Amino acid sequence: MDVDLDLIAKSMATAVPYIGHMGIEVVAISEGAATATLPDRPELHNHVGSQHAGALFGVAETASGAAFVGAFAARMGDVTPLARSARISYLKVARGQIEAQAKLGVPAAEALAKLDADGRVDFSVEVEMTDAEGNVVATATVDWNVRLKDPSS
Repeated sequence: MDVDLDLIAKSMATAVPYIGHMGIEVVAISEGAATATLPDRPELHNHVGSQHAGALFGVAETASGAAFVGAFAARMGDVTPLARSARISYLKVARGQIEAQAKLGVPAAEALAKLDADGRVDFSVEVEMTDAEGNVVATATVDWNVRLKDPSS
């Protein structure tokens, strides 16, 4: 089954309305990796005029979810994904547009094989957020649980 990852990236804001509300764009998806951007908008700023911590978390979680989609795209109708936990480190003041690059912590084939063997798989997605100058402003890890849907439901 051929999956158009570019089309999926463009439709994520429609599929997940919160992404569109925040103005987050998924700009690239590949097998187990993705890039999302957070715009520089006044309503996303904090009291010192930089990107709000919650907005940074939002783009990190979005990028991690898009990386999951890149790995499981051909199986999306068969699975239920849930973000189980997340950790974020704010390293520098984040100004301007932010780019979040996410990558699965395991090869996609390994995650899919475990899903098929056990009916579920847990994995982490690592995310690095950079500003327009390429400075790393934050990092995050999002832990995902993916399980096969119950065929009787």
